[in-house]
Amino acid sequence: MLTDPASTHGAAGWRDRDLAVLWHPCTQMREHPDVLPLVPVERGDGAWLVGYDGRRILDGISSWWTNLHGHAEPRIAGAIARQARTLEQVILAGFSHAPAVELAERLLAIAPRQAGRAPLAKVFYADNGSAGVEVALKMAFHWFRNRGEPARTKFVALENGYHGETLGALAVGDIPLYRRIYAPLLAEALFAPSPDAWLAAPGETAAQPAARAADALADLFDRHPGEVCAVIVEPRLQCAGGMRMHDPAYLRRVRELCDANGALLIADEIATGFGRTGTMFACEQAGIAPDLLCLSKGLTGGFLPLAAVLATQAIYDGFLDDSRERAFLHSHSYTGNPLACAAALASLDIFDSDGVLERNRGTAARMAALAAPLAAHLHVADVRQAGMVVAFELTRDGDRGTPFPAAARVGLRAYRAALERGVLLRPLGDVLYWMPPYCVDDAQLELLATVTAEAIEEATACA
Repeated sequence: MLTDPASTHGAAGWRDRDLAVLWHPCTQMREHPDVLPLVPVERGDGAWLVGYDGRRILDGISSWWTNLHGHAEPRIAGAIARQARTLEQVILAGFSHAPAVELAERLLAIAPRQAGRAPLAKVFYADNGSAGVEVALKMAFHWFRNRGEPARTKFVALENGYHGETLGALAVGDIPLYRRIYAPLLAEALFAPSPDAWLAAPGETAAQPAARAADALADLFDRHPGEVCAVIVEPRLQCAGGMRMHDPAYLRRVRELCDANGALLIADEIATGFGRTGTMFACEQAGIAPDLLCLSKGLTGGFLPLAAVLATQAIYDGFLDDSRERAFLHSHSYTGNPLACAAALASLDIFDSDGVLERNRGTAARMAALAAPLAAHLHVADVRQAGMVVAFELTRDGDRGTPFPAAARVGLRAYRAALERGVLLRPLGDVLYWMPPYCVDDAQLELLATVTAEAIEEATACA
């Protein structure tokens, strides 16, 4: 029987229970419970997380960017319950079921398209975002092997990029905090400069650093002729890298360069897909389609883990053969889990019935208006936005070249200040950001803005 940890033992007792048995993700556990507060959550309610003591916390980051339509959304919960009474799990090797087939059909129908290019045509399921990236990397590598091009063994990724924590995904990531210690275990990747608009010189537009980065990518191809099997990018938004944003023109150049050099393009839309950047998929803003598209996080509306990798017919056909060695034998036990597929289908229904993308445009405009005054804060160097994502770059005196010293823990101080005021803001270093569920209303957005301003003021006052 599930028990209420807070009421059974009190706050201190609950912390003891937790720390006795749990190892929390992305956490230096020595910081619990004093530096990082442990927050027991009993339930979710729309944009709110509700504690066992009744305390309500506004989920400003959609619980690690997963929740789209709100916590405990009844239509998704109902779809999962109905599916659970019919079929909870079945092996997808040699078997099939309706939710997996229907979800694949619907994902392919809404996937990014590009004039003159064959559409994405097949869906391969995995368990989570990192696993989806592993699938795409292995598919790209194996496809060229099947084509008789064994020299194509290199992947090109972007500086400051992030694609997950498993070894293949980590190999194409460029955030030292996650990568450095495991470097001896990782395959070698080639890293191209980021098109990050933050790198623009004074007076430049976002298009100019994007153009320079594309030129550098072209040079990288020239220095490795016939060696690159795929380029992997986070379209429009490098999330874990500090919510850094780039001009869509970069994606068009990458698509052109991949085609010119015979390489595949992998779009990692695990965080940017399903409306986060203003369109259903960020690739749409550049008018391009990838060869492989990785989806997860919001795929199920934030209810269950599921990933999908969409591939072109040409990639799929490259594995058809009498030899099993030429088949793609990658697998996960819960591939295409019926419950997760049912959740994803219900989420897509909500997009259709509620006009989510259109509503998000109004919400994004309201977010922009509320964020604008924060740009005047002494220690805010940049306020940037892509659809339903707004980021605040904190530096000393707003100087782009003068970050706060790491020991000041400004981001952590802001996190704690916001949490004390009932808002969850989990910073990326000294970058605060808003990525709320799409159900967020005006009053909640005003609270988000007010608390963010107060958290910035408190965190930077003595730094």
